[in-house]
Amino acid sequence: MSYDVAALRDQFPALRGGTAYFDGPGGTQTPRAVGAAIADTLTGPLSNRGLTSDSQLRADRAVEQFRLAYADFLGAEPGGIVYGRSATQLTYDLSRAIAKTWHPGDEVVVSRLDHDCNVRPWVQAAESAGATVRWIDFDPATSEVDPASVSAAITERTRLVAIAGASNLIGTRPPVRAIADAAHAVGALVYVDGVHYAAHVFVDVAALGADLFVCSPYKLLGPHCGVLAAAPSLLESLWPDKLLPATDEVPERFELGTLPYEIMAGATAAVDFLAGIVASPGGDRRSRLAASYAAIEAHEARLLRLLEDGFAALGAQVVVHSRAASRTPTLLLSLPGRKTWDAFQFLARRDVLAPAGSFYAYEPFRRLALPDEHGLRLGLAPYTNDDDITRAVDGLAAFLTA
Repeated sequence: MSYDVAALRDQFPALRGGTAYFDGPGGTQTPRAVGAAIADTLTGPLSNRGLTSDSQLRADRAVEQFRLAYADFLGAEPGGIVYGRSATQLTYDLSRAIAKTWHPGDEVVVSRLDHDCNVRPWVQAAESAGATVRWIDFDPATSEVDPASVSAAITERTRLVAIAGASNLIGTRPPVRAIADAAHAVGALVYVDGVHYAAHVFVDVAALGADLFVCSPYKLLGPHCGVLAAAPSLLESLWPDKLLPATDEVPERFELGTLPYEIMAGATAAVDFLAGIVASPGGDRRSRLAASYAAIEAHEARLLRLLEDGFAALGAQVVVHSRAASRTPTLLLSLPGRKTWDAFQFLARRDVLAPAGSFYAYEPFRRLALPDEHGLRLGLAPYTNDDDITRAVDGLAAFLTA
């Protein structure tokens, strides 16, 4: 199974500019096919959904194809695929709907490892319901989730556990299935933030034990939007606030207002693009996605070893905080005695984009207690190549000696 990164890069107009992009955890570059799908849908003919005119039918097909594509992508049911403006918006909406079922004395579990979009909505929803918030912790020295904190956090009173599939800050992939099993043993729901995870790992929602799983197509070569997957039967049991004439049907009852058909078409095109990254002997779209992700993971793992070796050669001047045994190709660095924001600016002048910040990962950033107000994050993507790695390592070396 070949992985032709040069041919892949030719499909991304942005890469012609010469920048080495390490900002994939914040949003990947977009292939030509995705932009074309958006433009073709938007320029129509296009109307609101219906079954009469060609313009109505095109809108209806865009929605149907979106649900089918993300059902294939996530190993879910099309009737449980919900479109959202972002993962944050979806999480807020679902947290409010689920919180209607909570009562004082109930408990909600969140994680110190997570992006704030999978923390604050649940904390605020718990507060509104009078529920108690409990925390899963991680060890800053190892980047690993603390098993004792998992055992302590999940009790007979737990109603929901929110956990990341992978940390967007340090890449840690916590033991989601084990956490889910513990949650299900006491009758709790499991909400998995898969935004960072789905960009690097082939997703099987059922295998993870996720009752609800959210991801963002713009982190995996698509347009800016969010996708949530859940069993239709679970969605049937939840009632979000909505307009009176809006449908009660699932999943549409969670999608407020007119849908952006062009964005949905672009998100579908991203799934099809991913499914075609490697030559496959046939099979359905999910099988082709599995083959592509196997190749992507191998490609990114090789490049990650090169990047880590390059930074290790710079010695104590570079501290890598991404240390978990199981993690995505994502590195968070601090530079003792130097400002990572200055390094970000220096690298950008050399056309190497490796942002500095806390990246909305408020809890894990505080837990790490870095000696800097920012961290330098480098994330790999399917289009990253060996030259990008060399430029990043050489650029950081130049910064440290400047």
